[in-house]
Amino acid sequence: MGLFTKDIKTLDDLFVHQLQDVYYAENQITKALPTMISKATDPQLKQGFELHLAETKNQIKRLERVFEMHGHKPKGVTCPAIDGIIAEANEVAGDVADKEVLDAALIASAQAVEHYEITRYGTLVAWAKQLGRNDCASVLQETLDEEKATDHKLTAMAESKINRKAA
Repeated sequence: MGLFTKDIKTLDDLFVHQLQDVYYAENQITKALPTMISKATDPQLKQGFELHLAETKNQIKRLERVFEMHGHKPKGVTCPAIDGIIAEANEVAGDVADKEVLDAALIASAQAVEHYEITRYGTLVAWAKQLGRNDCASVLQETLDEEKATDHKLTAMAESKINRKAA
């Protein structure tokens, strides 16, 4: 189903579609993170990616809870945006021979993923509230807060040492 098909008639339909989109995205991220973990050379970065993998698995469980709370079975729909971000990350990581530059590239790729997720979860929280589903909004807000925290950690790591080493 495309984003603006006849199947989406209401904000509720759009909300469910967006849940499906981000559910797919989170599952793709769990497949991509092990590669990022294996390529990272900075121990703190590697550990951060490992932590985020565990966090992402928990976020998938939260999404499944939101689907059920909202009366739907968890299901993903293909998300070309996350597929493109992950493909670009793999391409960039494959082209970088200098390990310190590679770590900087991995952080940049991870932040592209985080920013996508922040956008999606922020929208979902707003829509859930508009639909009178504060229960769903509070569960989604937990994940939004985690995504923002991860982005801040990546920025701090990049600015405090990774980018300096790469330079």
